[in-house]
Amino acid sequence: MSDSEEHHFESKADAGASKTYPQQAGTIRKNGFIVIKGRPCKVVEVSTSKTGKHGHAKCHFVAIDIFNGKKLEDIVPSSHNCDVPHVNRTEYQLIDISEDGFVSLLTSDGNTKDDLRLPTDETLLGQIKEGFDSGKDLVVTVQSSMGEEQICALKDVGPK
Repeated sequence: MSDSEEHHFESKADAGASKTYPQQAGTIRKNGFIVIKGRPCKVVEVSTSKTGKHGHAKCHFVAIDIFNGKKLEDIVPSSHNCDVPHVNRTEYQLIDISEDGFVSLLTSDGNTKDDLRLPTDETLLGQIKEGFDSGKDLVVTVQSSMGEEQICALKDVGPK
């Protein structure tokens, strides 16, 4: 290979950061996060079982998908590593709600973010629409993990 050759890499990840990191199954606790069947989940129940003479202790995880609310279960030897998703929560100010169900959000650096849909959760959806229609200043919390993003909470900052 000569020095004059150029290499072009296309990366859609944040600075090459991984979407998950390994953590020993025995150290993952309730309310922590875990990847089950390729989905980021929040752990709601952990039980550890001691097995036979030469077996491994096993951890039984019951977790709920953080984006669609589905319940998933997994059993992993406690000494093995599990994937744990990087979960970020960011607050944005709500600017507008479009007819097709997308929201327009104001980022902290003054740009707009227009690629997010309204949440599917009926109560949160109702609160957002009601607050927006009455002219309140709303701040939404967006949870992102493994390339997915969703509005997960709402805060009223006061009237405009």
